[in-house]
Amino acid sequence: MSARRKARKRALDILFEADMRGVSAVVLLEERPVDEISEGQYSRELVQGVTLNQPKIDELIHTYAEGWDMDRMPTVDRNLLRIALFEILWLGDLDDKIAVSEAVEIAQELSTKDSAAYINGILGRVILLKSVISLT
Repeated sequence: MSARRKARKRALDILFEADMRGVSAVVLLEERPVDEISEGQYSRELVQGVTLNQPKIDELIHTYAEGWDMDRMPTVDRNLLRIALFEILWLGDLDDKIAVSEAVEIAQELSTKDSAAYINGILGRVILLKSVISLT
């Protein structure tokens, strides 16, 4: 497993726990030791980026998740979408297809049987409209 995949999974673990417990993901991240420097750095970047931009990210999920309220969406899916949207919209050094592929593969591994296709659909819509999405 690549260092970035491990970092995404670690960030997902932190965001998932924070979401479930209603606590700060950044505080949880600081409480967890990290063995690998590169994994820890990218995990930190993802958690901090998602946390900083979460209102806009959640607005996008709400807009493009046709027929799903954020509260009804599986917590894993909601946080995978948050990570992928942060990577797609705020990280310029990552190909959008990689962010989508990673989110879909992790969803296949950790979520419901329908989650991967659902996540792929939402992310695909965002990518198509990326040039007109305001990040402010």
